[in-house]
Amino acid sequence: MLKIGCHLSIAKGLKKAGKDIVSIGGNTFQFFSRNPQGFKQKEYDEKDYLAYLKVAEDNNLVPPLVHAPYTLNCASKDERVRELAKMILEADFKRMALYNYPLYNLHPGAHTGQGVEVGVQLVADSLNATVSADYKGTILLELMAGKGSDLGRNFGEIKAILERLNYPEKFGVCLDTCHVFAAGYDIVNDLDGVLALLDKEIGLDKLKALHLNDSKMPFASYKDRHAALGEGYIGLETFYKIINHPLLKDLPMYLETPHDDLAGYAKEICLLKEHYNA
Repeated sequence: MLKIGCHLSIAKGLKKAGKDIVSIGGNTFQFFSRNPQGFKQKEYDEKDYLAYLKVAEDNNLVPPLVHAPYTLNCASKDERVRELAKMILEADFKRMALYNYPLYNLHPGAHTGQGVEVGVQLVADSLNATVSADYKGTILLELMAGKGSDLGRNFGEIKAILERLNYPEKFGVCLDTCHVFAAGYDIVNDLDGVLALLDKEIGLDKLKALHLNDSKMPFASYKDRHAALGEGYIGLETFYKIINHPLLKDLPMYLETPHDDLAGYAKEICLLKEHYNA
């Protein structure tokens, strides 16, 4: 079964998001834990959550992926920003336990001029301070495109963070196709080689989810510009290879392509399902 969905708002509730993903042919979705450009979080609504669980059960939905806000930066040189990031992580992890959701995804952050080594250690410090031995889910570090002082711009930087964690077994990796392509990993011409390198440096057992996005920018541009599938430099054939690759086909996959409404996601989900070999 292709586990495919897209990013959805939960402003009107999880039940509404669940019904929306079913209506466009998907079976999972991603949502932000709170305002992606801020920190305000939607209040927990048990009635809505239970109603969502009924929708999920009736439609065989895969548990959603929860995404941290973009503004969270555990590697900032500003201590107040780092402390706020830790507060958000603690609150989000408590909410994850309340929902019993398995996957939480975050961008590693930006070292803001301090250097990679310092940034990597600060990220690890924040995660070690907020993840306890009894945390039940898996926290995913997302590979980034490499712009500015962003961390996680290559497998080595992700590995460096993982190696510093108290509970590395509670962490995994999310690969964004636009990011990995922009970062200089040639998934178009050498997908197997990229996966072999990932396995060597991090371990394929750590790969838990995929973001499917085409790229508006050419290979190794180090710029994060998402495009609709088939409308960028990656191209549809590569996405067909990804969804059918024996090492990837069973992973949950989430579209973050730029669409104004559900119709665009519906078209892409339909296209991928048509080319998926069960």
